[in-house]
Amino acid sequence: MKASPLKSLQDLKTVRQEIETRARQAAEQEAARLAAAAKAKAEKELFSRAVGPVKALPAKHLPGHKARLPLAQPAPIPVQQQRDELAVMREAISDEFDVESLLDTDEALSFRRPGMGPDVVRKLRRGGWSIQGQLDLHGLRREDAREALAQFIKDAHKTGWRCVRVVHGKGLGSPGKTPVLKGKVQSWLIQKQEVLAFVQARPAEGGAGALVVLLAQG
Repeated sequence: MKASPLKSLQDLKTVRQEIETRARQAAEQEAARLAAAAKAKAEKELFSRAVGPVKALPAKHLPGHKARLPLAQPAPIPVQQQRDELAVMREAISDEFDVESLLDTDEALSFRRPGMGPDVVRKLRRGGWSIQGQLDLHGLRREDAREALAQFIKDAHKTGWRCVRVVHGKGLGSPGKTPVLKGKVQSWLIQKQEVLAFVQARPAEGGAGALVVLLAQG
């Protein structure tokens, strides 16, 4: 028996709808594939522009390769330079320097470089400048004390200190109870261009066993 025309027409319509549905799905899938490919390409190009040209790693940087780092060599110690500087400091202050004519032997010993007014000494004696550093020469031999004093004045001036104290001692433990270093320290200080003036320290600051020294501005 043959199918009725109405039934055949209905089947044809159903088949047509299925074909259209499948075609639409295929088109959507293809569009999605093309969109994903375009996105991946755009991301790759963006990465390439951000990173720039890429080169293969040298063999020494590949996994498994052990790097050999050069041993760091310690900086050479400028021994000769240190010796030269020490020799210059030794020569800069002499034990043969005549200091007597440059000292003011008033109620308390003082010194001021030519061009410095007496008010500087008075201010220094009254504590007008705060003491920023101290060097204690107790127990040092003459040569060691001279080198220590030269280095101390150099470092203090470089640091920017204006006022320091140098303790030379009262000589109570020395033969004859006389201060061995006191006169030497006065002579050495006068020979240092960084020193503008000095006075005997006040009792609370060491009295006759110390000097308060005013330094030039660095």
